Amino acid sequence: MTDRIYLSSPHMSAEGYEMQYIKEAFDTNWIAPLGPNVNEFEKELAAKVGIKSAAALSSGTAAIHMALKAAGVGEGDIVFCQSLTFSATANPIIYQNAIPVFIDSDYETWNMDPNALEEAFKKYPQVKAVLVVHLYGLSADIDKILKLCNEHNVPLIEDAAESLGTIYKGRYTGTYGDYGVFSFNGNKIITTSGGGMLVSNNEERIIKVRFWATQSRDPARHYQHSELGFNYRMSNVVAGIGRGQLKVLDKRVEKKKDIFEFYKRELENLPGVKMMPVNAWNQPNYWLSCMTLSNTCHSERSEESCLRPIDIMVALEKENIESRPIWKPMHMQPFFEKYDFIGEGVSKEIFENGICLPSDTKMSEGDLNRILTIIKGLWT
Repeated sequence: MTDRIYLSSPHMSAEGYEMQYIKEAFDTNWIAPLGPNVNEFEKELAAKVGIKSAAALSSGTAAIHMALKAAGVGEGDIVFCQSLTFSATANPIIYQNAIPVFIDSDYETWNMDPNALEEAFKKYPQVKAVLVVHLYGLSADIDKILKLCNEHNVPLIEDAAESLGTIYKGRYTGTYGDYGVFSFNGNKIITTSGGGMLVSNNEERIIKVRFWATQSRDPARHYQHSELGFNYRMSNVVAGIGRGQLKVLDKRVEKKKDIFEFYKRELENLPGVKMMPVNAWNQPNYWLSCMTLSNTCHSERSEESCLRPIDIMVALEKENIESRPIWKPMHMQPFFEKYDFIGEGVSKEIFENGICLPSDTKMSEGDLNRILTIIKGLWT
């Protein structure tokens, strides 16, 4: 069988930056959920994106959880949450015993629709927080969303788990809201194998998050806990991986962009194909290259044999190539379908018609041409 092509897999630096920091952790015996790599990774990531403070945590999910807690979200509170996302965005709302209200996307960004958000504010003026996502590295239209949040005096949390390195109007995503969240899961643009980061210009709240994430241990000689705590801190070893990965972030963004532009150039002229939207104000990190299909019936085909995303996924999988459906919206999920949804169903259409193409930064030109041949073959 031919070598597997992955959707998006870990890509360590050719220079070996990660091993330098890992070796340092072993040599100094800092094999713990604290240490110099954790402290420096926080500082270096904050400096990279241009924000005052950061807390290195065990996952992006943990970072969202801590952002909600820091924003004061508690039992019975309403949180507006983008529907078109991975479940890790919405799950922490439930951890806090709060109530999600799911907001639709628009076609222009694939992210939270400001018009739907405005309707949600009218229906639920008592909302406690807004949780927006920058899907697949595409920035939401933050100016419009932030304006609505400011008008209603509601904190904004940016789930930038998929968009580290994405720039919106001259600033990195994750730095516009009250809190920003990044993920370093194994398939993200840079990885620590598993981990996340919460960033904010509110240094006092980040200090509090570090306290909560270290089991809320009070500054007493004995073990004393006056608040509920969590085991959410990042390990010093994996933080070393993150420090090394951060050095090659710009290279990874450049490669991801090349992959997207290749697909756009070669595939968008096929009937019914439309690549994910890139707006003039948005410099994505192109974490995953995605497209939608519509009207993909050949004149000689019956309606039943029109091409669908699953046809592309199956054809690629037969050749040992990984692809993926677009995230299934949260309001369509069995667990979350009981919660309110506001919108026109755009997220459902993107999900039903979309596909994430292989976007691995280790792919060669030959790999890309192999993928292209398989996909184009479905149109002949």
